[in-house]
Amino acid sequence: MQLPLNIPQIERFTDEELVRFCLANPDIRVERDENGTVYIDMSPTHLLTSANNSELNGEFVIWNRKTKAGKVIDSNGGFFLSDQSMKAPDVAWIRRERWDTLSKKDKHSFPYLAPDFVLELVSDSDHLDAVKAKMEKWLANGVRLGWLVSPNERLTYIYRPDQPVEAKAFTETLSGNDVLPGFETVLAEILEF
Repeated sequence: MQLPLNIPQIERFTDEELVRFCLANPDIRVERDENGTVYIDMSPTHLLTSANNSELNGEFVIWNRKTKAGKVIDSNGGFFLSDQSMKAPDVAWIRRERWDTLSKKDKHSFPYLAPDFVLELVSDSDHLDAVKAKMEKWLANGVRLGWLVSPNERLTYIYRPDQPVEAKAFTETLSGNDVLPGFETVLAEILEF
């Protein structure tokens, strides 16, 4: 669960101040919405959520090592988006051509870039509607494919620009289609719920 952070005498962090704040507080997960409100997540996830997140990251890392198609980013990687927010998904992927255009400075900070793909894993402390709203924001900022993984429902909600949200059971094959060429997984085979 995220909590809004109120800092007296600071109306809004600049992007540079937000990066410095994050670096000064490495033990908390920080995001900023498009209105400038900073949210912090201080509690670690439960063991099962953490294990599932590792399994999900592993699926993308294994596929990406074979294809060398881009870079997989874990939940510690943040992105400045066009709506002025800064978000950090549980898994992100950036295709190689876009990764190679990032400067060394960009790679050592939060780039001004929407990943090609994001995955959000609903944890026990998350509210499903809030995570669904976050997915909509990812798409509005340029993400080409998003998966919202809901272990309690055993469903994955698939988000694509200008298409209705599709829900797939964990027993069905998820495909990366043209965004993640050749990527397929069945979540029932890798996740515990």
